[in-house]
Amino acid sequence: MTLPDTFQFTQGNLQDYVDCKRRFQLRYVLMQPWPALITDQPDQLELHMQRGAALHRLAHQHARGIDPQRLAETIHDDTLARWWQTFLHRPPSGLPDATRRAEVVFAAPLAGHRLLAKYDLLAVQPGQRFVIVDWKTAARRPRRSHLARRLQTTVYQSLAVEAGAALNGGQPPAPDQVEMIYWFAQSNGATERFAYDEIRHSAALAYLGDLILETAACAEPIWPLTDDQDQCRFCNYRSLCERGVSAAFIGELEDDLEPIESLIDLEQIAEVEF
Repeated sequence: MTLPDTFQFTQGNLQDYVDCKRRFQLRYVLMQPWPALITDQPDQLELHMQRGAALHRLAHQHARGIDPQRLAETIHDDTLARWWQTFLHRPPSGLPDATRRAEVVFAAPLAGHRLLAKYDLLAVQPGQRFVIVDWKTAARRPRRSHLARRLQTTVYQSLAVEAGAALNGGQPPAPDQVEMIYWFAQSNGATERFAYDEIRHSAALAYLGDLILETAACAEPIWPLTDDQDQCRFCNYRSLCERGVSAAFIGELEDDLEPIESLIDLEQIAEVEF
C-alpha cells in the first residue's frame, strides 16, 4: 500500500516518518488502530492535553481582542490559571504589532504534494519582520538542539516564506525577515528563538522536498523500524512491533502531544497556487 494522491504532509506526519518509517506506515498508510498507552499516566496526559488546548483557545481569543480579565473568569483550573497569568505577564518580547493573526493555516505545493502548517500566532510588520510564535505546555522544556532538529521548526519557517505573502503586503517575506519563537508556559514564559536566512531556506526546501518524495515512493510491505529504540518508548505501536509493552514516564515528554492534523480547518487556508 502507498499513500493516496490526496495525502497532505504536515510537520507532524513528516516527523513520524523521520522518527520511524514503520510508525508512519501504520498510522497513515494502514491506519492501524492500536490501543497501547503512550505514557504510564494516561489520565494525567489527557488532562494535560486538555489544558494545553484550553491555553491555545485563550491565546486565540486574546489575539482577537477579547478582554483578558473576561477570559480569566472562564478558567476553573489552577494550573491553567497559572499558565494564563504567565501568558499575560511574560509574553515573548519584541513582537511586531502591525498584524497579528492566531490559528492561521498555510499551505504550499512541494515535490508534487501539499505541505500544510498551522501556526499558533503570526506577528508581522509587513516588509520587515515575520515572527512565528508557538505556545508550548510540555512539563519538560526541550533542549534547543532538540527544537532545532524538529520538523516543526523547518516546516513552519519555510512555509512562512512560501505562503506568507497574504500577511506581508502581498509579497513573500524574505527568509531573513522570518523568526521562530517557542514560548514555554511551564518555564515561566522562557523562549527559544530561531533566526532564518536564504541559505537555511534553500536547504529546508531541498530537504523537505526529498523527504516528501521518499515518503510518497515507499512501497515496501513492511516499512523499516527505527534503529533508535528510544523513539519506541512513547509510541502506541511499540507492542505491535515487539519493542516493549510498558508505557514511558509522562515527565519525560519533551513535546506537546496534540492532534495537529485534526485541528486544521481546510476551508481557512492561505496558500500559493499549484
